[in-house]
Amino acid sequence: MAEHVDLELTVNGRRRRARTDPRTTLADFLRTECGLTATHVGCEQGVCGACTVWLDEASVLSCTLLAVQADGARIRTAEGLTGPDEAVAPLADALRAEHGIQCGYCTPGILMRGSELLRDRPAPTDAEIRAGLCGNLCRCTGYTNVVRAVARAATATGHAPVEAASRRREDLRLLTGRGEFVDDVNRPGMLHAAFLRSPVAAGRIRRLDPSAARDLDGVVAVLTAADLNPQAGPMQPTPRLDDDDPRLLPLAEDRLHFAGEPMALVVARDRYLAEDALDAIEVEIEPVEPAVDPERAAKDNAPLVYPETGSNLCAELASPVRPALRRALAEAPHVVRATCRQQRQANAPLETRGVAALYDPDTGELWANISTQNPHEAKLAISRVTGVPAELIRVTARDVGGSFGLKFWTGRDELTVALAARVLGRGVKWIEDGRENLTASTHARSDLGTGTFALDEDGHLLGTHLDHLEDTGAYPTGVIAKAGPFVGMIFTGPYRVPQHAFRFRSVRTNTCPRGAYRGPWAFTTVAREQMLDEVARAVGLDPLELRRRNVLSSDELPYSMPTRITIDHVTPADTLEEVARRLDYTESRRRQRRLFAEQGRLLGLGLALCVEPSSIGTMDPISTDTARLRVEPDGTVTAFLATGSGGQGVETTMAQVVAGELGLGVDDVRVVQGDTGATPYGRGTGASGTAVITGGACRAAAAELLGAARLLAAASLGVPADRIEPRRGALADRADPAAAISWAELAKVARRDRAGGALEAVGRFKAPPVTWSNACHGCLVEIDREAGLVRVERYVVAEDCGRIINAKVVEGQIAGGVLQGIGAALFEEVRYDERGRPLTLGLADYPVPTAAEAPVVDCAHIETPSPTPGGHKGMGQGGAVGALPCVFNAVADALALVGARVDRTPLTPERILTALAGAGAG
Repeated sequence: MAEHVDLELTVNGRRRRARTDPRTTLADFLRTECGLTATHVGCEQGVCGACTVWLDEASVLSCTLLAVQADGARIRTAEGLTGPDEAVAPLADALRAEHGIQCGYCTPGILMRGSELLRDRPAPTDAEIRAGLCGNLCRCTGYTNVVRAVARAATATGHAPVEAASRRREDLRLLTGRGEFVDDVNRPGMLHAAFLRSPVAAGRIRRLDPSAARDLDGVVAVLTAADLNPQAGPMQPTPRLDDDDPRLLPLAEDRLHFAGEPMALVVARDRYLAEDALDAIEVEIEPVEPAVDPERAAKDNAPLVYPETGSNLCAELASPVRPALRRALAEAPHVVRATCRQQRQANAPLETRGVAALYDPDTGELWANISTQNPHEAKLAISRVTGVPAELIRVTARDVGGSFGLKFWTGRDELTVALAARVLGRGVKWIEDGRENLTASTHARSDLGTGTFALDEDGHLLGTHLDHLEDTGAYPTGVIAKAGPFVGMIFTGPYRVPQHAFRFRSVRTNTCPRGAYRGPWAFTTVAREQMLDEVARAVGLDPLELRRRNVLSSDELPYSMPTRITIDHVTPADTLEEVARRLDYTESRRRQRRLFAEQGRLLGLGLALCVEPSSIGTMDPISTDTARLRVEPDGTVTAFLATGSGGQGVETTMAQVVAGELGLGVDDVRVVQGDTGATPYGRGTGASGTAVITGGACRAAAAELLGAARLLAAASLGVPADRIEPRRGALADRADPAAAISWAELAKVARRDRAGGALEAVGRFKAPPVTWSNACHGCLVEIDREAGLVRVERYVVAEDCGRIINAKVVEGQIAGGVLQGIGAALFEEVRYDERGRPLTLGLADYPVPTAAEAPVVDCAHIETPSPTPGGHKGMGQGGAVGALPCVFNAVADALALVGARVDRTPLTPERILTALAGAGAG
């Protein structure tokens, strides 16, 4: 094969000639040679659609096409559909208007495919839109607003105008190709890294010889455990530095703990050469018996993941079963035992993990651009691991292409690359590929719960017990090990339960490490709500009626759970009734019975109540945040925040908070985030804490700034400070509105009169112990008895996240979470064989819902203010948490019509058909 080939093509109307490697993909060519970074690579398998471009006016997946195959062709990318200053494509404008963008990583591909669809079908139906977009995956939005955007772009009539102020300010750059994700960042001389990973789940490294790889042209270094491990500091996150766990090292030394564990790191001139060199490393491994199944791993005679620990038990906690509860569980009129098995899942963001790290040996400074939710924690972790003082480290993260918890705590691989950059004194970039993401990042869920419920004759709960076994993989990441016990502590949730006890165990297995995924204590809702439907069937009550008899009402609050955790400012009974009303529950039951009796159709109704503990004040260091506000010379205000947004709309919502406090227009507030060199130390973005904690810090800073500004205004206007109030971009005298001074004038006065010159303020906020939000989910599904497929016909959510900052952002988060919950209920599962070898090697093996499977989500808002500044509550996780048991319950409800039963997810067609056959109804 020739080393390089010449090609000529037209890109966005511009003729280009280039020389390229014949194996370079079109996606890589457009990104590196043309600088058109709106073309994103999400899966490298032609599955996700993020790399969609037009070749001779037809959509192609540029990650599966070689650049040489495009020789002589006309290529158009998302940059070619939009202008440099504003989105000009009709669909681009519609996506902004309908809030069809969250993290934005998939958006350019959707823009290309959707624009082609509109060109070929100027007035598409809803079904045609969904079918046309089903090759473009989105993990954030739930597709509802994306479909609406395509419909809006198809016609200029029939849609109400959207105020510019309500549009997310993040969206414009994401649509026009000016977003900056980690792989978009390049520096002169940047090298590229690739990991050699273990092919076995458990084993001993007998020999690892990198000499042949080191001799390859273009390879700069092949680093092994001997090169990096002695130089590495602690790799655990800040909250777990004192935990008594086996030491985590950059690279495996002699023993391997899961398939995918890193054994060596190749650093080369480009990624293609780095991956070539992996094949040249000679390695001999002696496999040993792995512990793969968590129930087997919990036994005394199981193979040990870490022989030195003497047990696979990672954590254990049990509350006492008091005599009264023991009697109730043994002697109550109704005692029901139920089991819930939740499968192993992956976060699967379309932007995989990545880091670009640059170390300057002359200054001792280290810069790292990371795809992270938590830049300041990344800075501390890099400092510990590399030994570079924290004050010499700068971490940046402008745009993050989805995370859902994966990128909150800095991973082992990112830290290893940063250490390599320090050791080599060079710039090193690593971008995780799709296979690594599904096998070696983190996994979530994988829980087994057995619940026992005691009820009186009328179906009132007398007591409960939960036995919870959690698979933590080779090791827990972040603070996930601390989340498991919380499942048992809040298991009773929004229900009136006088007595409860639990046992929690977490066991290590030779599988990918466990991490957080959108609700790390989701199992408390998943298990409880699935089990309650089984309890209802056992005692002869409708699931809605059972919940009505036991749900907490507003006049019972504050309510102390049996574990002495207090729940307050929630509306579970109200949300339950709202969902029942919107589903027309009674009529839907009649319809279900009628269609079954007349046609044998299997319809099912599902409900799930959830309470979400957000902004937890005991989870240091993420329970506190800081905001800094500065008035600029033109009178605008810049908010410097420690957040790392991955689609949550932080730049918009926090600007709204600050603007509201200072009497400014939203466009007069600019938010700077994702840069430790510019922002104060803070918690990052995650754990449903931004509205409460970061918003609280913004409000505190605004109060400080307003106090200082009042004094300056009072002195300038010659009036008492207590008469000064913010008004339409100025500070005015309440008694004489004509007497006013603008923020720009105040900034000028401050530069002249104040020490330091700038008019700015810092605010801090620490969360209360728990801020509770709540929701009820309800859905109607139908099962195809021949194919085992499930269709979600109707989906309703009634949520209470306190005072809403931006309703469109809230609804987008709910819809995206709901679809992830539906995916968990019906499709998504990471699988291993009996030897611990991964069978899920990419998105081609990990089916996630597309636009074709996504229902329209009907949202109802109930606003009960929390006792926090602004009255906000968290809401980023509840959509995903409530949807899984809701859909499961609906499917189980339909199957119960023929006596079929299921107790685990995902409810695949095979599993459903097996259940039907087992009930004699196949």
